[in-house]
Amino acid sequence: MTAVTLTGTPVVAGVGHGAVLVPGDRPRVPSDEPARDDTAELFAAAAATVAGRLQERAALASGSASEVLSATAALVQDRGLAALVTKHAKAGSGPATATSLAVDELVAMFTAAGGLMAERVTDLRDVRDRVVAELLGQPEPGVGVPSEPSVLLADDLAPADTAGLDPALVVGIAVRLGGPTSHTAIIARQLGIPCVVGVSDLPGELPDTALVDGGTGEVVLLPDPAAAASRAEADAERRAASAAWEGPGRTADGHAVQVLANVQDAKGAERAAQEPVEGFGLYRTELSFLDRPSEPTVQEQTDVYGAVLAAAGSGKVVVRTLDAGSDKPLAFADMGTEANPALGVRGLRVGRRLPELLAHQLDAVAAASQASEATVWVMAPMVSVPSEAAAFAAECRTRGLTPGVMIETPSAALLAERVLEHVDFVSIGTNDLSQYTFAADRMSAELGDLTDPWQPGLLVLVEAVARAGERTGKPVGVCGEAAADPALACVLVGLGVTSLSCAASAVRPVGARLASVTLEQCQQAARAALAAADPASAREAVAAVLDA
Repeated sequence: MTAVTLTGTPVVAGVGHGAVLVPGDRPRVPSDEPARDDTAELFAAAAATVAGRLQERAALASGSASEVLSATAALVQDRGLAALVTKHAKAGSGPATATSLAVDELVAMFTAAGGLMAERVTDLRDVRDRVVAELLGQPEPGVGVPSEPSVLLADDLAPADTAGLDPALVVGIAVRLGGPTSHTAIIARQLGIPCVVGVSDLPGELPDTALVDGGTGEVVLLPDPAAAASRAEADAERRAASAAWEGPGRTADGHAVQVLANVQDAKGAERAAQEPVEGFGLYRTELSFLDRPSEPTVQEQTDVYGAVLAAAGSGKVVVRTLDAGSDKPLAFADMGTEANPALGVRGLRVGRRLPELLAHQLDAVAAASQASEATVWVMAPMVSVPSEAAAFAAECRTRGLTPGVMIETPSAALLAERVLEHVDFVSIGTNDLSQYTFAADRMSAELGDLTDPWQPGLLVLVEAVARAGERTGKPVGVCGEAAADPALACVLVGLGVTSLSCAASAVRPVGARLASVTLEQCQQAARAALAAADPASAREAVAAVLDA
């Protein structure tokens, strides 16, 4: 077999090559499994064991990896799943069969709901496989630990599988499914593993070796060993140059750009603070409370937030209020069953029903801020109209807090100048803004070209928000996955963005790339990207400008 080059959507830059690694076989439910009187009890015990393992891994992980492991653990013990298992057990199904049938029902419901709920389908199937394996006394399914540097190729990966990868051994990832803002892409970026998604032509029969180029989107099957080694060596040199960057964020001609890290808990914040960051540009507060059955007290929240602020020292921390709902359900902020949760009551909208949640959280943030040296800003997620921004700003200012909002909806982007009349800053969440702008599920590999952050249509909205910031004299940041792409970061700066917040692992590559170009080059790159016909041509045009 000669070398075959496939293409997909590049999401994490870098080159990795080695032996091909594939996920292990999933457990099969015996067709003749007998019914048992204790099926519900056996399921509960197996679910508790699986959830315990996932929680243990979550405690050792940080950032998005910890988030998805905790969320999967919560899904394992979901009461709705247990109720469906009990239903099938009463109908005469054995433990593994009842579990499989119950998950099939939930998969059908989540798929029909679409949007962010459909994202959980992969999680559900992963939960099914883990619980079924436990019930059948089989080894835990998933990705094994390779004995040599390897490239992981798969149809799709469960978030829990991706979160457990060792970057020293898994040096590249390519999947047939998934989009540029899928959990696989996000976690791969946090781990610093070169990654390509949406490789639709990935064959079932795979060779012994492969190369993944997360910068170009190429996946080379059975690459020439010398050529692969040369590409990997060049990439290693680029990475070494990035690793030497120590900040602060600025272009080669001295234009300042804050480079910040996204965090979600104290442990992750402490790790992020070891990078040359100027603070934390997105603190996802809801992720500290995914496992809480009831609302934490103001004092409990104050202690949690205070630990994150302490890790920042005297740096900047942008606290995002609870982004509950849809794919981040909180038991104490349950909005019930919605036909389309991605377009339902989530983020700031939860305050329409439970205004005390926002009031308590702002009280806690204010208390933590007063006891901290950090510069604390607060922003609300899922704002659509200026009146929402005005109401949120009023609540913040009564507590002495600096208010801002996230720009995640096309309405907020188009009305950014009116929004900025009420708040002191905005931060663009490119993941949701992309999904809502193109009416495309961000998990869909088939629609991955639409949710690609290099889409010129998305960049036009980013430019509109940045220009509104310039006219009002207020800062405009980006905290979505787009900020973690070094080349795209230069485009964003050229569009007028004043700060970039990304996974801690992306801070040095982003900062080093900015330091290698001038503001004029960034502006030329921005013009080239805006004029491009599609993401691929935008990448090519920008590379020509930045590498000139």
